[in-house]
Amino acid sequence: MGGVELARPLYFWLGTVATVAGVVLHLPMYLHGSEMGYRLAGMPMDLPMTVGMVLIVAGLVVTAYGLVPPGAFTARPAGEVRVRALDDQKMGTAHIGLIVVMSVAVVIDAMKPITLSFVAPGMVKEYGLKSVLNPDGPPVALLPLFGLTGTVLGSLLWGWLGDKIGRKPSILYAGVLFVGTAICGVMPSFEGNLAMCLAMGLGAGGMLPIAFSLLAETIPPRHKGWVMVLIGGNLAIAYLLASWLSATLAPDYSWRILWLVGLPTGVILILLNRFIPESPRFLLAHGRDTEARAIMARYGAAISPDAELERVEDEHKGGYSRLFRRPFTGLTAAVVILGLSIGLVTYGFQLWIPSNLQRLGLDQPTADRALADSTLLGLPLIFIAAAMYGLWSAKKTIVVLSSLVGVALVVLSFSGESLAQDRTWLYLVLAGPIVGTAAIAAVLAAYSSEIYPTLVRSRGSGLSAGVGKAGGVAVTAVLVAGAAAPSIGTTALLGAIPLVLAVLAVLVFGVEPAKGRAGEPASPSAV
Repeated sequence: MGGVELARPLYFWLGTVATVAGVVLHLPMYLHGSEMGYRLAGMPMDLPMTVGMVLIVAGLVVTAYGLVPPGAFTARPAGEVRVRALDDQKMGTAHIGLIVVMSVAVVIDAMKPITLSFVAPGMVKEYGLKSVLNPDGPPVALLPLFGLTGTVLGSLLWGWLGDKIGRKPSILYAGVLFVGTAICGVMPSFEGNLAMCLAMGLGAGGMLPIAFSLLAETIPPRHKGWVMVLIGGNLAIAYLLASWLSATLAPDYSWRILWLVGLPTGVILILLNRFIPESPRFLLAHGRDTEARAIMARYGAAISPDAELERVEDEHKGGYSRLFRRPFTGLTAAVVILGLSIGLVTYGFQLWIPSNLQRLGLDQPTADRALADSTLLGLPLIFIAAAMYGLWSAKKTIVVLSSLVGVALVVLSFSGESLAQDRTWLYLVLAGPIVGTAAIAAVLAAYSSEIYPTLVRSRGSGLSAGVGKAGGVAVTAVLVAGAAAPSIGTTALLGAIPLVLAVLAVLVFGVEPAKGRAGEPASPSAV
């Protein structure tokens, strides 16, 4: 696979086949429910489902055994090394191919948590849950709470796995986990969906950081910023596909089909990994020099001088607390505020917008089509953001995008319900929070990976990603605790206020990631 051998290929494929077979054995129950509108609530698990569940659990265990190299969790890497693409390296077919494949992988990965907002209305009706469409019952907000908690834990777990067993095996295992958790679509109980949603989140949490780690070692420095924005912006593509699938399939096959889509997309992700390289840094650190040098030659990368690494290490010792000390204090504050605002918009406004549009009188297919059309309308913003970031200014790009989304949210907060009567304006204004937020998240991910020095960079990137998910966990936890079901105006205002604060913080504390000779950004104090 891509010139990098798996630890035990036979066991990996046996485990994968067992997991796929386990999911397939759940499908008869789903198909038998067609005469009842695919309502399976309260149905007992039949024999094929029980056998399928055993196969999935066994398959995940065998797959893990096939991916984990012997002694991976006890081995001590020979030393700390750093790999980066050469400054004068041109973008070639290998780079373009990697960008395309990683874009598809990120779309498949991002569709998992995005799907939460589109299955919620159907789950409310089938299980009698509390939401904007129903004032009684257990809160449907438990579903995103479990899913988002899974992504937070997954970010930590997959970052650790990536260092222990490699980036490529980690992505492969996430793909197999996506396949296994597709049985969300056949769970008879809401509690079963919560458990599967938590497992799905574990797999979805670590994909983007691993993707950016690979890109940082293979993409030439002068192209890295806009490439990261472009790939991170695929969150909007994922939203477009999720809304389109919901509008197209859910009316005939119920909300459950949106989870079952995880079977083919998970398989696609597994097959795509044939074209994704392993991290040269990981291979070198574990003594696999031949494989590492073959990948570096293909992408035009090289090992950074040890002297440079030692200098940076001496200047920037410390854990996460180092990010909050001079000269990074104000900059980190801006990153945290912006990350939290993205989380509040994504998991406050976006999560409930399909339900809120139905609350305003749009039927489910119309509401989902409105979201798909709005996303399609705003999609060029991703390419504009990538060009702005790469050719103009990273700091100004953040300010412009955040201001644009903030204005759209303010308009929605004061006239969201009346806008439902004018579809053209509704589509236009919705494009801001949906596509604009994805663009800001992509820009922030690239920005935080460039503004911090080498040995605190991963912590800076992790912090910016983690606070966004933490914001989502916080807002859903409030709803679970008994807060009123959110309206369009409430969720829009909840996102607009921190975005305004984020704009001010970036204006005051933000820096421009100026590049030095070695492709390293200057420190905040020097910018």
